[in-house]
Amino acid sequence: MKAVAYRTPGAIDRDDALQDVELEVPVPGERDLLVRVRAVSVNPVDTKQRKGVEPPDGDWRVLGFDACGVVEKIGAGVEGFRVGDEVYYAGCIDRPGSNSEFQCVDERIVGRKPSSLSDAEAAALPLTSITAWEMLFDRLEVRRPTPQGGRLILIIGGAGGVGSITIQLLRALTDLTVIATASRPETREWVLECGAHHVIDHSKPLAPQVAELGLGAPGFVFSTTQTDRHMADVIELIAPQGRFGLIDDPPELNVMPLKRKSVSLRWELMFTRPLFGTPDVGEQGGLLNEVAGLVEAGRVKTTLTEVAGRIDAATLREAHARIESGTARGKIVLEGF
Repeated sequence: MKAVAYRTPGAIDRDDALQDVELEVPVPGERDLLVRVRAVSVNPVDTKQRKGVEPPDGDWRVLGFDACGVVEKIGAGVEGFRVGDEVYYAGCIDRPGSNSEFQCVDERIVGRKPSSLSDAEAAALPLTSITAWEMLFDRLEVRRPTPQGGRLILIIGGAGGVGSITIQLLRALTDLTVIATASRPETREWVLECGAHHVIDHSKPLAPQVAELGLGAPGFVFSTTQTDRHMADVIELIAPQGRFGLIDDPPELNVMPLKRKSVSLRWELMFTRPLFGTPDVGEQGGLLNEVAGLVEAGRVKTTLTEVAGRIDAATLREAHARIESGTARGKIVLEGF
């Protein structure tokens, strides 16, 4: 089968950063689906893995943590899917990724593709939807108001893939007032289109801008990017007894200043459940089906902003470079081999 992979981690500006290769079609395990991949999207985790993760024993490492496709084969213990089902999912970082014609994935973290979306539109959603859902409802527990500011949330990095779907889920499933950050006219417009009530500029200090809105201190803050840069502002602007969540990887993070306000810190990694085989791993397949239902009802839309081309090394190298530039809006998707 065709695939895109690497053997040596490092910068994207090398000819061997990502390569077109031929690999054996994988064999599905007990709970696996073998999926013929039709479309994939690119996420920051792809770039982080490519830069720093060595393939095992000098083998090829296939990335890709979003996919839409059709079930080709099923493992002996599969219960919820049949051959021919159209599916979407994000996979897991400890298994070969979706940048290949065929991929094996645990059925419990797979959802049924929204029928109203194209393959490319559906491929934009899984990883970011799981991340946003788990952060909002499992980590920050936004349905349980904080004593102060419990109806107000700040999303740092509102125009990215996670920010885009986070805003939509908040508007569809809660009554929280949403403040989101964006720094350019086109990203500001995108964030408003996704449903943010207010937009502030993350290239400037955040705390004064939140204060100027006159809404009070938010009880919830979700940082999707550059947390270390905004940490001082978060400490200043968040309400006492608030909840602060993040998903990025700041090189340093001093959490001691959170103590004075009794602010809790919540991490989210959407791969935790499949990585550790937690008893609730099936929650991911369930929430993807709920997101599909919201899409079908017209309450959530795809965050696809660009179909960059087919799934090959040259196109993926360009997409990785775009993600690393920090200028991407919504999701970049590749379609077909």
